[in-house]
Amino acid sequence: MWGKLWGFMDRFKLAPTKITPKMKPGTYRDGRGLMLIVGESGARSWILRLQANGKRRDYGLGSAHDVSLAEAREKADEIRRAVKAGRDVIGEKREAKRLALAIPSFKIAAETAHGEQQASWRNEKHRQDWLSSLRLYAFDQIGEMRVDQITPQHIKAVLLPVWLEKPETARRLRQRLRAVMAWAAAEGHCQPLDMTLVDASMPKQPRREGHFAAMAWGDVPAFYMELRKGETTGRRALAFTILTAARSGETRGATWEEIDFDAAEWRIPADRMKAGREHVVPLSAPALEILAAMKGEAKPEPGAIIFAGRKGEAVSDMTLTKVMRDMGRTETVHGFRSAFKDWASEATAFPDAVSEAALAHVDGNKTRAAYRRTDFLAKRAQMMAAWAGYLEGKAGKVANLGQHRARKAASAA
Repeated sequence: MWGKLWGFMDRFKLAPTKITPKMKPGTYRDGRGLMLIVGESGARSWILRLQANGKRRDYGLGSAHDVSLAEAREKADEIRRAVKAGRDVIGEKREAKRLALAIPSFKIAAETAHGEQQASWRNEKHRQDWLSSLRLYAFDQIGEMRVDQITPQHIKAVLLPVWLEKPETARRLRQRLRAVMAWAAAEGHCQPLDMTLVDASMPKQPRREGHFAAMAWGDVPAFYMELRKGETTGRRALAFTILTAARSGETRGATWEEIDFDAAEWRIPADRMKAGREHVVPLSAPALEILAAMKGEAKPEPGAIIFAGRKGEAVSDMTLTKVMRDMGRTETVHGFRSAFKDWASEATAFPDAVSEAALAHVDGNKTRAAYRRTDFLAKRAQMMAAWAGYLEGKAGKVANLGQHRARKAASAA
Protein backbone atom coordinates (compact mmCIF):
# COMPACT_ATOMS: atom_id res chain seq x y z
CA MET A 1 0.00 0.00 0.00
CA TRP A 2 2.68 2.50 1.04
CA GLY A 3 4.74 1.61 -2.03
CA LYS A 4 1.80 2.42 -4.27
CA LEU A 5 1.26 5.70 -2.39
CA TRP A 6 4.89 6.84 -2.80
CA GLY A 7 4.77 5.80 -6.43
CA PHE A 8 1.65 7.93 -6.87
CA MET A 9 3.37 10.87 -5.13
CA ASP A 10 6.46 10.53 -7.35
CA ARG A 11 4.31 11.54 -10.29
CA PHE A 12 4.10 15.03 -8.77
CA LYS A 13 7.85 15.36 -8.26
CA LEU A 14 9.73 17.90 -10.30
CA ALA A 15 11.87 16.81 -13.21
CA PRO A 16 15.12 18.62 -14.08
CA THR A 17 13.94 19.12 -17.64
CA LYS A 18 10.88 21.04 -16.45
CA ILE A 19 12.89 23.61 -14.46
CA THR A 20 13.44 26.39 -16.99
CA PRO A 21 13.52 30.19 -17.03
CA LYS A 22 10.13 30.14 -18.86
CA MET A 23 8.23 28.61 -15.90
CA LYS A 24 5.05 30.48 -15.00
CA PRO A 25 4.83 32.21 -11.59
CA GLY A 26 3.63 29.88 -8.85
CA THR A 27 4.61 27.12 -6.44
CA TYR A 28 5.97 23.85 -7.78
CA ARG A 29 6.13 21.02 -5.23
CA ASP A 30 8.73 18.28 -5.29
CA GLY A 31 7.39 16.40 -2.27
CA ARG A 32 8.12 16.18 1.49
CA GLY A 33 8.00 19.96 1.81
CA LEU A 34 10.51 20.86 -0.93
CA MET A 35 9.14 23.53 -3.28
CA LEU A 36 10.30 25.72 -6.11
CA ILE A 37 8.85 29.23 -5.88
CA VAL A 38 8.67 31.20 -9.14
CA GLY A 39 8.00 34.90 -8.70
CA GLU A 40 6.32 37.37 -11.01
CA SER A 41 9.75 38.60 -12.09
CA GLY A 42 10.77 35.08 -13.07
CA ALA A 43 13.10 34.62 -10.10
CA ARG A 44 13.15 30.99 -8.94
CA SER A 45 14.12 29.90 -5.43
CA TRP A 46 14.06 26.70 -3.40
CA ILE A 47 12.08 26.49 -0.15
CA LEU A 48 11.79 23.61 2.30
CA ARG A 49 8.66 23.77 4.49
CA LEU A 50 8.66 21.63 7.65
CA GLN A 51 6.84 21.33 10.95
CA ALA A 52 9.23 21.78 13.90
CA ASN A 53 7.99 21.82 17.50
CA GLY A 54 4.42 22.37 16.30
CA LYS A 55 5.37 25.37 14.16
CA ARG A 56 5.73 25.68 10.42
CA ARG A 57 9.20 26.79 9.36
CA ASP A 58 10.43 27.70 5.89
CA TYR A 59 14.08 27.11 5.06
CA GLY A 60 15.63 28.89 2.09
CA LEU A 61 17.91 26.65 0.02
CA GLY A 62 19.10 29.17 -2.55
CA SER A 63 18.30 30.27 -6.09
CA ALA A 64 17.49 27.67 -8.75
CA HIS A 65 20.01 29.53 -10.90
CA ASP A 66 22.78 28.39 -8.51
CA VAL A 67 21.29 25.25 -6.93
CA SER A 68 20.22 22.32 -9.07
CA LEU A 69 17.26 20.07 -8.27
CA ALA A 70 19.59 17.29 -7.06
CA GLU A 71 21.46 19.74 -4.81
CA ALA A 72 18.19 21.14 -3.43
CA ARG A 73 17.02 17.61 -2.55
CA GLU A 74 20.36 16.90 -0.85
CA LYS A 75 20.16 20.10 1.19
CA ALA A 76 16.57 19.32 2.12
CA ASP A 77 17.58 15.86 3.39
CA GLU A 78 20.31 17.41 5.55
CA ILE A 79 17.88 19.87 7.11
CA ARG A 80 15.27 17.18 7.73
CA ARG A 81 17.87 15.10 9.60
CA ALA A 82 19.00 18.14 11.60
CA VAL A 83 15.44 19.09 12.59
CA LYS A 84 14.69 15.49 13.57
CA ALA A 85 17.76 15.59 15.82
CA GLY A 86 16.38 18.68 17.56
CA ARG A 87 18.77 21.27 16.11
CA ASP A 88 17.76 24.89 15.42
CA VAL A 89 18.90 25.09 11.81
CA ILE A 90 17.80 28.70 11.25
CA GLY A 91 19.40 29.83 14.51
CA GLU A 92 22.64 28.10 13.57
CA LYS A 93 22.59 29.77 10.18
CA ARG A 94 22.08 33.22 11.73
CA GLU A 95 24.93 32.61 14.19
CA ALA A 96 27.24 31.42 11.42
CA LYS A 97 26.45 34.55 9.43
CA ARG A 98 27.05 36.76 12.47
CA LEU A 99 30.40 35.10 13.14
CA ALA A 100 31.40 35.37 9.48
CA LEU A 101 30.71 39.10 9.53
CA ALA A 102 32.77 39.43 12.73
CA ILE A 103 35.80 37.57 11.35
CA PRO A 104 38.38 40.14 10.21
CA SER A 105 40.33 40.18 6.98
CA PHE A 106 44.05 39.43 7.15
CA LYS A 107 44.79 43.14 6.68
CA ILE A 108 42.60 44.17 9.61
CA ALA A 109 43.98 41.33 11.74
CA ALA A 110 47.56 42.41 10.95
CA GLU A 111 46.88 46.06 11.77
CA THR A 112 45.09 45.13 15.01
CA ALA A 113 47.80 42.69 16.11
CA HIS A 114 50.46 45.31 15.33
CA GLY A 115 48.59 47.95 17.33
CA GLU A 116 48.32 45.68 20.36
CA GLN A 117 51.89 44.41 20.32
CA GLN A 118 54.04 47.33 19.16
CA ALA A 119 54.15 48.96 22.59
CA SER A 120 56.34 46.08 23.78
CA TRP A 121 58.84 46.57 20.93
CA ARG A 122 61.69 48.91 21.90
CA ASN A 123 63.13 49.23 18.40
CA GLU A 124 61.27 51.90 16.41
CA LYS A 125 62.59 50.53 13.11
CA HIS A 126 61.17 47.12 13.99
CA ARG A 127 57.76 48.71 14.70
CA GLN A 128 57.73 50.28 11.24
CA ASP A 129 59.20 47.32 9.34
CA TRP A 130 56.81 44.80 10.93
CA LEU A 131 53.71 46.19 9.25
CA SER A 132 55.34 47.66 6.14
CA SER A 133 56.72 44.24 5.11
CA LEU A 134 53.20 42.78 5.29
CA ARG A 135 51.84 45.69 3.25
CA LEU A 136 54.54 45.16 0.63
CA TYR A 137 54.44 41.39 0.28
CA ALA A 138 51.16 40.04 1.71
CA PHE A 139 48.29 42.50 1.50
CA ASP A 140 47.92 42.32 -2.30
CA GLN A 141 47.48 38.55 -2.17
CA ILE A 142 45.65 37.83 1.10
CA GLY A 143 44.88 41.23 2.61
CA GLU A 144 41.16 41.12 1.84
CA MET A 145 40.72 37.43 2.70
CA ARG A 146 39.07 36.48 6.00
CA VAL A 147 41.60 34.88 8.32
CA ASP A 148 39.49 31.72 8.59
CA GLN A 149 39.86 31.25 4.82
CA ILE A 150 43.65 31.42 4.78
CA THR A 151 45.43 28.10 4.32
CA PRO A 152 49.09 27.02 4.33
CA GLN A 153 48.93 27.20 0.53
CA HIS A 154 48.13 30.93 0.71
CA ILE A 155 51.05 31.56 3.09
CA LYS A 156 53.38 29.64 0.80
CA ALA A 157 52.24 31.73 -2.17
CA VAL A 158 53.14 34.92 -0.26
CA LEU A 159 56.60 33.65 0.73
CA LEU A 160 57.76 32.00 -2.49
CA PRO A 161 58.55 35.18 -4.51
CA VAL A 162 61.13 36.32 -1.90
CA TRP A 163 62.13 33.02 -0.32
CA LEU A 164 65.30 32.47 -2.36
CA GLU A 165 65.92 35.99 -3.63
CA LYS A 166 65.74 37.69 -0.21
CA PRO A 167 66.19 34.94 2.43
CA GLU A 168 66.42 37.20 5.48
CA THR A 169 63.42 39.27 4.39
CA ALA A 170 61.49 36.05 3.77
CA ARG A 171 62.32 34.70 7.24
CA ARG A 172 61.10 37.87 8.90
CA LEU A 173 58.00 37.91 6.71
CA ARG A 174 57.27 34.30 7.71
CA GLN A 175 57.51 35.21 11.39
CA ARG A 176 55.09 38.11 10.93
CA LEU A 177 52.60 36.06 8.92
CA ARG A 178 52.71 33.42 11.65
CA ALA A 179 52.23 36.08 14.36
CA VAL A 180 49.12 37.50 12.66
CA MET A 181 47.55 34.06 12.25
CA ALA A 182 48.42 33.13 15.84
CA TRP A 183 46.73 36.34 17.03
CA ALA A 184 43.63 35.53 14.95
CA ALA A 185 43.49 31.99 16.37
CA ALA A 186 43.89 33.29 19.93
CA GLU A 187 40.97 35.67 19.32
CA GLY A 188 38.81 32.74 18.18
CA HIS A 189 38.55 33.91 14.56
CA CYS A 190 40.09 30.77 13.05
CA GLN A 191 41.85 27.52 13.79
CA PRO A 192 45.63 27.64 14.39
CA LEU A 193 47.53 27.58 11.11
CA ASP A 194 49.94 24.65 10.72
CA MET A 195 53.18 26.37 9.69
CA THR A 196 55.01 23.03 9.59
CA LEU A 197 53.16 22.31 6.33
CA VAL A 198 54.47 25.57 4.91
CA ASP A 199 58.03 24.92 6.06
CA ALA A 200 58.05 21.36 4.70
CA SER A 201 56.98 22.55 1.25
CA MET A 202 59.44 25.43 0.87
CA PRO A 203 62.74 25.05 -1.03
CA LYS A 204 65.97 25.13 0.97
CA GLN A 205 67.33 28.64 1.41
CA PRO A 206 70.97 29.64 0.88
CA ARG A 207 73.07 29.20 3.99
CA ARG A 208 73.42 32.38 6.03
CA GLU A 209 76.41 33.52 8.03
CA GLY A 210 76.17 33.26 11.78
CA HIS A 211 77.71 36.67 12.53
CA PHE A 212 77.76 40.21 11.20
CA ALA A 213 80.66 40.77 8.82
CA ALA A 214 83.22 42.71 10.84
CA MET A 215 86.40 44.55 9.99
CA ALA A 216 89.52 43.20 11.68
CA TRP A 217 90.30 45.41 14.65
CA GLY A 218 93.81 46.04 13.32
CA ASP A 219 92.33 47.60 10.16
CA VAL A 220 89.90 49.93 11.90
CA PRO A 221 92.29 52.87 12.63
CA ALA A 222 93.24 53.29 8.97
CA PHE A 223 89.57 53.14 7.96
CA TYR A 224 88.60 55.58 10.71
CA MET A 225 91.25 58.16 9.72
CA GLU A 226 90.14 57.93 6.07
CA LEU A 227 86.52 58.29 7.19
CA ARG A 228 87.30 61.49 9.13
CA LYS A 229 88.54 63.21 5.96
CA GLY A 230 84.92 63.84 5.05
CA GLU A 231 82.44 65.94 7.02
CA THR A 232 79.07 64.73 5.77
CA THR A 233 76.35 63.81 8.25
CA GLY A 234 76.66 60.16 7.23
CA ARG A 235 80.41 60.09 7.82
CA ARG A 236 80.10 61.84 11.16
CA ALA A 237 77.35 59.48 12.27
CA LEU A 238 79.45 56.45 11.33
CA ALA A 239 82.54 57.86 13.08
CA PHE A 240 80.48 58.58 16.21
CA THR A 241 79.11 55.02 16.08
CA ILE A 242 82.62 53.58 15.91
CA LEU A 243 83.93 55.81 18.71
CA THR A 244 81.09 54.89 21.06
CA ALA A 245 80.78 51.19 20.03
CA ALA A 246 77.04 51.86 19.75
CA ARG A 247 74.45 50.20 17.59
CA SER A 248 73.67 52.20 14.46
CA GLY A 249 70.04 52.64 15.53
CA GLU A 250 71.13 54.16 18.83
CA THR A 251 73.29 56.69 16.97
CA ARG A 252 70.69 57.51 14.34
CA GLY A 253 67.98 58.07 16.95
CA ALA A 254 70.16 60.17 19.28
CA THR A 255 68.73 63.57 20.33
CA TRP A 256 70.43 66.56 21.88
CA GLU A 257 68.65 66.10 25.19
CA GLU A 258 70.51 62.78 25.60
CA ILE A 259 73.88 64.54 25.56
CA ASP A 260 75.45 65.92 28.75
CA PHE A 261 78.43 67.96 27.58
CA ASP A 262 79.53 68.87 31.12
CA ALA A 263 79.71 65.22 32.20
CA ALA A 264 80.90 64.10 28.74
CA GLU A 265 78.16 61.47 28.67
CA TRP A 266 75.53 60.23 26.27
CA ARG A 267 72.51 58.92 28.19
CA ILE A 268 70.41 56.66 25.98
CA PRO A 269 66.92 56.11 27.46
CA ALA A 270 65.65 52.60 28.15
CA ASP A 271 63.04 52.66 25.40
CA ARG A 272 65.77 53.01 22.77
CA MET A 273 67.94 50.21 24.10
CA LYS A 274 67.77 46.56 23.09
CA ALA A 275 68.04 45.48 26.75
CA GLY A 276 65.27 47.87 27.81
CA ARG A 277 67.30 49.83 30.34
CA GLU A 278 69.15 53.17 30.26
CA HIS A 279 72.69 53.05 28.96
CA VAL A 280 75.28 55.74 29.72
CA VAL A 281 78.11 56.10 27.20
CA PRO A 282 81.25 58.02 28.29
CA LEU A 283 82.18 60.36 25.44
CA SER A 284 85.80 60.65 24.37
CA ALA A 285 87.27 63.90 23.09
CA PRO A 286 86.84 62.96 19.39
CA ALA A 287 83.21 61.98 20.02
CA LEU A 288 82.55 65.35 21.66
CA GLU A 289 84.25 67.12 18.76
CA ILE A 290 81.88 65.43 16.30
CA LEU A 291 78.91 66.57 18.39
CA ALA A 292 80.29 70.11 18.49
CA ALA A 293 80.61 70.07 14.70
CA MET A 294 77.02 68.85 14.33
CA LYS A 295 75.77 71.48 16.73
CA GLY A 296 77.66 74.29 15.00
CA GLU A 297 76.50 77.81 15.73
CA ALA A 298 72.83 76.85 16.07
CA LYS A 299 70.97 76.07 19.26
CA PRO A 300 68.88 73.04 18.35
CA GLU A 301 65.78 72.00 20.27
CA PRO A 302 66.54 69.40 22.99
CA GLY A 303 64.42 66.77 21.28
CA ALA A 304 65.92 67.36 17.83
CA ILE A 305 67.73 64.50 16.10
CA ILE A 306 71.51 64.99 16.09
CA PHE A 307 72.35 63.14 12.89
CA ALA A 308 69.42 64.32 10.80
CA GLY A 309 68.81 64.45 7.07
CA ARG A 310 67.44 67.40 5.15
CA LYS A 311 63.92 66.97 6.50
CA GLY A 312 65.06 66.80 10.12
CA GLU A 313 64.48 63.04 10.35
CA ALA A 314 67.11 60.54 11.42
CA VAL A 315 69.41 59.35 8.66
CA SER A 316 68.65 55.81 7.52
CA ASP A 317 70.68 52.73 8.26
CA MET A 318 71.51 52.56 4.56
CA THR A 319 73.15 55.99 4.79
CA LEU A 320 75.85 54.58 7.07
CA THR A 321 76.18 51.42 4.98
CA LYS A 322 76.54 53.51 1.81
CA VAL A 323 79.44 55.41 3.37
CA MET A 324 81.24 52.11 3.86
CA ARG A 325 80.42 50.88 0.36
CA ASP A 326 81.62 54.16 -1.16
CA MET A 327 84.91 53.60 0.68
CA GLY A 328 85.21 50.14 -0.83
CA ARG A 329 84.32 48.14 2.30
CA THR A 330 81.89 45.20 2.40
CA GLU A 331 81.62 44.75 6.17
CA THR A 332 78.58 45.79 8.23
CA VAL A 333 78.27 48.83 10.47
CA HIS A 334 77.31 46.54 13.33
CA GLY A 335 80.61 44.72 12.86
CA PHE A 336 82.51 47.62 14.46
CA ARG A 337 81.11 46.50 17.81
CA SER A 338 82.81 43.16 17.24
CA ALA A 339 86.04 44.91 16.27
CA PHE A 340 85.86 46.99 19.47
CA LYS A 341 85.33 43.83 21.55
CA ASP A 342 88.29 42.08 19.90
CA TRP A 343 90.53 45.12 20.48
CA ALA A 344 89.52 45.31 24.15
CA SER A 345 90.17 41.58 24.63
CA GLU A 346 93.47 41.33 22.76
CA ALA A 347 95.12 44.74 23.08
CA THR A 348 94.13 46.02 26.53
CA ALA A 349 94.08 44.91 30.14
CA PHE A 350 90.49 46.01 30.73
CA PRO A 351 88.38 43.22 32.30
CA ASP A 352 85.89 41.48 30.04
CA ALA A 353 83.02 42.75 32.18
CA VAL A 354 83.98 46.35 31.35
CA SER A 355 83.87 45.85 27.57
CA GLU A 356 80.62 43.93 27.93
CA ALA A 357 79.16 46.86 29.86
CA ALA A 358 80.40 49.24 27.15
CA LEU A 359 78.49 47.20 24.58
CA ALA A 360 75.37 47.21 26.81
CA HIS A 361 75.28 43.42 26.80
CA VAL A 362 73.13 41.71 29.41
CA ASP A 363 74.97 39.23 31.62
CA GLY A 364 73.58 35.79 30.82
CA ASN A 365 74.46 34.56 34.31
CA LYS A 366 71.42 35.69 36.32
CA THR A 367 73.07 35.09 39.68
CA ARG A 368 76.17 37.08 38.79
CA ALA A 369 74.05 39.84 37.25
CA ALA A 370 71.90 40.04 40.40
CA TYR A 371 74.91 40.68 42.61
CA ARG A 372 76.61 43.18 40.31
CA ARG A 373 75.75 46.74 41.37
CA THR A 374 78.12 48.70 39.11
CA ASP A 375 78.09 49.66 35.45
CA PHE A 376 81.89 50.31 35.46
CA LEU A 377 81.29 53.89 34.29
CA ALA A 378 84.69 55.21 35.44
CA LYS A 379 86.57 52.30 33.88
CA ARG A 380 84.49 52.57 30.73
CA ALA A 381 85.42 56.25 30.42
CA GLN A 382 89.07 55.20 30.44
CA MET A 383 88.36 52.43 27.93
CA MET A 384 86.51 54.69 25.48
CA ALA A 385 89.31 57.26 25.69
CA ALA A 386 91.86 54.52 24.99
CA TRP A 387 89.75 53.27 22.07
CA ALA A 388 89.61 56.79 20.61
CA GLY A 389 93.37 57.12 21.05
CA TYR A 390 93.90 53.80 19.27
CA LEU A 391 91.67 54.87 16.38
CA GLU A 392 93.62 58.10 15.98
CA GLY A 393 96.97 56.36 16.14
CA LYS A 394 97.87 57.60 19.62
CA ALA A 395 99.29 55.40 22.36
CA GLY A 396 97.33 54.92 25.54
CA LYS A 397 94.54 57.19 26.66
CA VAL A 398 93.42 60.49 25.27
CA ALA A 399 94.79 63.21 27.50
CA ASN A 400 92.43 64.69 30.05
CA LEU A 401 93.34 68.11 28.70
CA GLY A 402 92.02 67.13 25.28
CA GLN A 403 88.83 65.87 26.89
CA HIS A 404 88.40 69.16 28.73
CA ARG A 405 89.00 71.23 25.60
CA ALA A 406 86.50 69.17 23.62
CA ARG A 407 83.84 69.60 26.33
CA LYS A 408 84.43 73.34 26.47
CA ALA A 409 84.21 73.72 22.67
CA ALA A 410 81.02 71.67 22.47
CA SER A 411 79.33 73.58 25.30
CA ALA A 412 80.20 76.92 23.77
CA ALA A 413 78.84 76.01 20.33
